[in-house]
Amino acid sequence: MPQLDHTAFVNSRRDERSLGHHTLRAYAQDLRTFARFTKAQHLTDPLSKEDILAYHRHLRDELAARPATIERRLVTLKSYYAWREDRNSALPSPFADIRISVRIPRRLPRPIDRDILRAVLQAGERAIAARSTPGADAAAPTSQDAVTLLIIKLLIVTGLRISELTNVKVRDVSPDGGQMLVRGKGSKERIVFVPNRKLQEEFQHFCQKRSEHGSSAAPLFLNTVGRRLRAATFRKRLRALSKLLGIEPHLTPHRFRHSAATLLIEEGIDIRMVQALLGHAKLKTTEIYVRVSNHALRRALERADVLSELRQ
Repeated sequence: MPQLDHTAFVNSRRDERSLGHHTLRAYAQDLRTFARFTKAQHLTDPLSKEDILAYHRHLRDELAARPATIERRLVTLKSYYAWREDRNSALPSPFADIRISVRIPRRLPRPIDRDILRAVLQAGERAIAARSTPGADAAAPTSQDAVTLLIIKLLIVTGLRISELTNVKVRDVSPDGGQMLVRGKGSKERIVFVPNRKLQEEFQHFCQKRSEHGSSAAPLFLNTVGRRLRAATFRKRLRALSKLLGIEPHLTPHRFRHSAATLLIEEGIDIRMVQALLGHAKLKTTEIYVRVSNHALRRALERADVLSELRQ
């Protein structure tokens, strides 16, 4: 069986390319899947082109993996063998003469309908109002309902990934609540703006209270026991909210990200600005939102009203 040096490869990707935790975990998982295959097939180094093709068939036919998963596993494996060959030229990559094409169906993002967004915001406001008591201390800790609603609003206007937002620290937000420093994939930093004035004031007030009850290096958003709010916890809150409001398919942080991009495109914001906001490395990734802006297309067609013009 080939000896796959998982740990050294993953560590080199982390140290040399500053890849994120989720990407590194996916690399390790991909290599473990291949290791199980080579063990089951009693394969030994050096591997051949036929061995890689057999692995491709195994992923496709036996494991019934999705095309995107197959592509990722093969890309990881190819990167691993290129890395290994770079360290030791006596260990050539079995991918040298292989071209495997994996056709991935292009799925459109599923933004949240505007009416549903309104319903979510209204439900959040009602929940906060129901729990508030007259004359309450303004310096009291913010309720989890209020924190959830604030995060939802920030996701709508910034298009942030939930992991980016839950990793924001108190010191990362400007004093006026108008912008924050976030760290995206590959630990790349970017500035994200909070454009709505009312939301800025709400965000500023929240950040001030957090700075009074913790250090500037502390996580901005906390859970019910005072620790950093995890992305998984927030997803559970959205599932509960979806069930309460009867929303199908259920709300997810990434659907809010899709909604943010789509709404901006529909309002005429330049696609390159949307690309910068979302932290996309390639414009091609952002371009898909142009295809889902049916709301803007409908409004434009209604304004044009070609048939009425012809009847005049």
